[in-house]
Amino acid sequence: MSKYTVISDYVVSGNENGVVNEVNVALAGKALPLEIINEGLLTGMNIVGEKFANGEMFVPEVLMSARAMNAGMDIVKPLLADGDVSSLGTVVIGTVKGDLHDIGKNLVVMMLESAGFKVVNLGTDTKKEDFINAAKENNADIVAMSAMLTTTMTYMNEIISSCKDAGIDAQYMIGGAPVTPAYAEKISAVYTADASSAVDKAKNLL
Repeated sequence: MSKYTVISDYVVSGNENGVVNEVNVALAGKALPLEIINEGLLTGMNIVGEKFANGEMFVPEVLMSARAMNAGMDIVKPLLADGDVSSLGTVVIGTVKGDLHDIGKNLVVMMLESAGFKVVNLGTDTKKEDFINAAKENNADIVAMSAMLTTTMTYMNEIISSCKDAGIDAQYMIGGAPVTPAYAEKISAVYTADASSAVDKAKNLL
């Protein structure tokens, strides 16, 4: 059993105060910040991801877990030396223009971050120009889009075409209620059904 199991358990149960206390105790005991992140906070979030995928946890609980993990991260991150955390890759993500839904997207952001991706979250109602600029500025490996309405979903194709025209060399991931694997294939993107599968798909793309 890892000495950081208590931190992981508090992340899974969404106990923000518990996480903060245990992280501070670990630091007082000269624990390494990177170990606290990898063996405590992220291990907990990975368990959350599995439980969410298996239908054992639901969105409100996952959000509580993510909040607890982020509270721990806020304490530990400033103590890391530059270069301590290696990123798996950079993902630019947003809900497309005309669409204001963001719970699903925010879950994907949390899951990607806890898996070790650098995530640039563009929020909701995101225009193609914003995707292009962010992808260029951050040298994105993946451009990810979410849509919850059939009327906004078609804009995904426009974003991908515009990114390609702008010379952006990235992979594309799409998800949301109306999105289907067939539509993803049609516009040369990878379909993700939910937040936990998004992480696996992102890892496979890189």
